[in-house]
Amino acid sequence: MVHIQEKSVRRIFFVSLTLKGLNALLEIIGGFLFLFTGTVTAFLTSLVSGELLEDPTDLVANQIQHWLPAFTGQAQLFGAFYLLSHGIVKIFLVVNLLRNRLWAYPATIIVMSLFVIYQLYRLSYGYSIFLVLLTVFDVFIIVLTWHEYKLVSRHTQLSETAR
Repeated sequence: MVHIQEKSVRRIFFVSLTLKGLNALLEIIGGFLFLFTGTVTAFLTSLVSGELLEDPTDLVANQIQHWLPAFTGQAQLFGAFYLLSHGIVKIFLVVNLLRNRLWAYPATIIVMSLFVIYQLYRLSYGYSIFLVLLTVFDVFIIVLTWHEYKLVSRHTQLSETAR
């Protein structure tokens, strides 16, 4: 069995939290962009049109062009709400984990578990490599958070009994 030093696990936890925080910032930015529905649709339309002129068989551009008509009004509002809410919750949790707030560890485990359950539900409707990778990363974050929570709570208990 491979034994990883505790210091390395803490570094991995910190790097994972940083990546999760960056992901959350991108979700927030994306959510704000979706609020400006006309801007996003116009940008994607011009991007796809130019790409299809160069290569009419471009798989990604054709998929975007196929889905653009469905990406209006309610769908964009839902996308904005979804991304903003997820991003804000994740940033809040990451910041409090980095501040070693004891309550943030179980809160993160619960919230991330709910995200994983929802992502698995979404995967039951269709395969997405991005969603699979995100789900695996979220499970990894949950395991690391649980590990850190045990360490931090043990350290807190020891420091309280030493008083």
